[in-house]
Amino acid sequence: MGAIAGLVAGLVLAAQPVAPAAVPPPPDPAAWWTPDVPRTPSEQDPLQRRRLGRGEQPAPIDNGVDPLLYRLWGLQPLQTQLVRRGELVLEAWSRPALSVRQVVIRITVRRDGRAFVQARAGLGCCAPEIARRVDIDAELPRERIPALLALRDAAFWGQPRSVAVDYGGGAVSAVCLDGVSWDVTLLIPGQARHLHRACDDAELGSIAPALSAAVGAALGHDARFDVLFPRGPGFEAERRAYEALLAGGGGLKPGDVNRPQPPIVPVAPEEPPETATPPIDPK
Repeated sequence: MGAIAGLVAGLVLAAQPVAPAAVPPPPDPAAWWTPDVPRTPSEQDPLQRRRLGRGEQPAPIDNGVDPLLYRLWGLQPLQTQLVRRGELVLEAWSRPALSVRQVVIRITVRRDGRAFVQARAGLGCCAPEIARRVDIDAELPRERIPALLALRDAAFWGQPRSVAVDYGGGAVSAVCLDGVSWDVTLLIPGQARHLHRACDDAELGSIAPALSAAVGAALGHDARFDVLFPRGPGFEAERRAYEALLAGGGGLKPGDVNRPQPPIVPVAPEEPPETATPPIDPK
């Protein structure tokens, strides 16, 4: 009888209505727009939170890349980057003629003795976003910095922005229908230099040091990125083609769509460099 009574009591309790759980209040809509924004790591945004100083103005950027396109690739627009004395930004874009697989590489050297590479690869077509995007954000070894800084004084920055290969005797390079063209931009205090080179080997060979530096800094971080450059970062065939062009009496001449470089702006007086860690409040 005791077991039956317990069973009946259990059924009675199960039949009783259960009080509904308390429903939490809806979140404050205004709180959506006022969160604490954490500081982005330097690997992802090396020049973050910089503001124009007294007498400072950004160097004009005219490399054919819209600021919104930078954001699609997960990069701060080059138009917003403020570089100061002792710093540089080297950027390279690959543009295949018969493919939508693109590569973007940006190297930033800061005057605090640190350098960073931000590299992107993906499919730039057929969707609002960049499809199958590979992101690389890494700090570079300090031993790479002297070679990167030496690129500021490279002679090829004095070449025309867009060129045609003059083989001599009136022969010029053909229209690029296959291969990969490259755009490289060097941003230094007060000035940006932009060069476009079509897929002619001699054209690419004329800027091979910049391409080698950019690709070499990006390789070794992600195998999905590395597979895009099976020959490595040397651009040796392109170097030899350019050397052969010069040895044969040829050279580069301004292309039909060549334009002047963006103007130079005054450089503000030097300010103390940023420190790796914020100073300690004496209080």
